[in-house]
Amino acid sequence: MRIPKAAHTAQPWRIHELTRDFRIEDVWSLRAPGAGPDDFPVMLDALKVSYDTRKEPAATRFLMGVRWKLGALLGWDRSQKGLGGRVASLRDRLPSELARTAHDITPCTDPFVEVYQLDDEAARELANKTVHAIMHLGWVGTVDGGFELRMAALVKPNGRFGRVYMAFIAPFRYLLIYPPLIRQWERAWQDRADLLAKRDPSDGTS
Repeated sequence: MRIPKAAHTAQPWRIHELTRDFRIEDVWSLRAPGAGPDDFPVMLDALKVSYDTRKEPAATRFLMGVRWKLGALLGWDRSQKGLGGRVASLRDRLPSELARTAHDITPCTDPFVEVYQLDDEAARELANKTVHAIMHLGWVGTVDGGFELRMAALVKPNGRFGRVYMAFIAPFRYLLIYPPLIRQWERAWQDRADLLAKRDPSDGTS
């Protein structure tokens, strides 16, 4: 479910001090039935295994395939256009206690790079010719005693070209990217025991 941007800014996340020059593009949430305050790492691991092992919906695969092919054709995703090339990584801004957390994070095969991970929030990033983007994930208690995952997309478009690009893809994000992504994440939480067993066959717990 898409939620107001204030739902992100109202939380005392560490990410705020690191991204004052980024804008909040979108904020989404999903409930995690049965979750407790210590289940944020479980959720993150389930999401990563889900990404590595499950296929996205056909429309999403097609759209992303077009994006990556177009990027390859036009050179949008070359290393010199990305982190450490066109832009500095957010990791360069981290205080030492946050920087240390990145060393123990379980990797994933998606395009994002880990920045940091705490008990209730984590940040990942990517950069190319169009934008420098941060995916922030936070673990939030709800009024009924449950927990939900909140995902905020923070972006810094690359000049006019980046702003036009972000405006052009906005309808696709809202219709074909975020809704199926959130549904996939909901299924990942529901199936977390089976997913995590795929990563570590000796551990079938949730």
